[in-house]
Formats: sequence, structure tokens, C-alpha cells
Amino acid sequence: MHTLAALVAAALALAPTDLPPPGVVTGAAAQAVAARGAALVDVRTPGEFEAGHAKGAVNIPFDQIAARAGELPRDRPVVLYCRTGRRSGIAAAELQRLGFTAVYDFQSLTAWPGELATGAAAPAR
Repeated sequence: MHTLAALVAAALALAPTDLPPPGVVTGAAAQAVAARGAALVDVRTPGEFEAGHAKGAVNIPFDQIAARAGELPRDRPVVLYCRTGRRSGIAAAELQRLGFTAVYDFQSLTAWPGELATGAAAPAR
């Protein structure tokens, strides 16, 4: 039992540091970051979002990201995506300009290995 407790403690101690560095990441890396409590943000249009999005994502179109940055947490990573990576790249740069330090961009919804959902956007948390 003592060994199990030591292993669990060691795993928990490593948890915050084993995230990939912020920036452009793979869909699998983005999913791992999101699983740790990151805000998952689809920066496409509301219509694109309704047609299909990563489960758990909120919709903040890239051209609204600066105005709505207050809806995003500053104490957790933010994971962005769009259709091709152009809009998510613009949004990532804007969030960094606004002082967000843990911004991840997996660029395209097609890279997301997790479950997809359809329907209207829920409010950002």
C-alpha cells in the first residue's frame, strides 16, 4: 500500500508539468489538455458550430474573441480550433496579446479525436 500511495503522489506531482507547451498542438494533445479542465473554444461561426463541434466546446467566433475574452478563464489553459487553423491562429494571437499565457491551438476540428456534438452553443464559462 505504501508503494501505491507513493506512486499516486508521484503521478500527481508530475501532472501539472506533463502538459505540452502552449502553441499549435495535435488533436490528441489538445484533448489531453482539455481533459485537465482547459476551456475548449470553437472559434468558427455559430452555424458551423451548430453543424458539429467538439463535445464540451463553447462557441466564441474569432472576430469576437477580444470583446468576449472576459468569458474565458485566466487560471486554466484555453484550447482553440476552427476549420483550417486560420481563424484559431488569429484568435490565439489575440488572446496572447491580451495576456493569456496557456493558449493551445489544434487548428482543425477534423484533428479532434474525441466525441462530436451538434446543436446551439452553450454560454462560455
